[in-house]
Amino acid sequence: MIHDVDIVLALTGAEPAEIRAAGIRILSRKVDIANVRLQFANGCVANLTASRVSTERVRKLRLFQPGQYLSLDYARQDLTAFSVDAARQIGFEQVPVEKCEPLKLELEAFLDAVEKRTVTKCSGPAARQTLSVALAIVDKIEEHSQVVAHTLTAGWKP
Repeated sequence: MIHDVDIVLALTGAEPAEIRAAGIRILSRKVDIANVRLQFANGCVANLTASRVSTERVRKLRLFQPGQYLSLDYARQDLTAFSVDAARQIGFEQVPVEKCEPLKLELEAFLDAVEKRTVTKCSGPAARQTLSVALAIVDKIEEHSQVVAHTLTAGWKP
């Protein structure tokens, strides 16, 4: 999920004002399924889900904004845009995407930055910010787990 957090922070250009998170251990001693809600001061909300136990590999980014919905499928490497114009007509567009191997691009960009002594796309401060938010998410998951455990041991009644 850290890559998703990194993408959201890059898109918003801000720190989340509020973090809510829940997760559960199923197969390992680590959190295997997590759901996170990041809310930003400008009204942007990001809902992130990550799972090690899902039966399907879903790698999607969905963006909603007034009059438009964008769906980016990382696995298929395609982008679909749904838009509503002033006449309330719905438009659908398959946006051209240059398909390539992400890990190869990442390594090439890193090697290029080392060779040319240029700044990488992910700066040290940006990486630190992403790590800070990721650690806050882990803390929120732990807080939520403690609330759930307390509720269960107290004999939860609807």
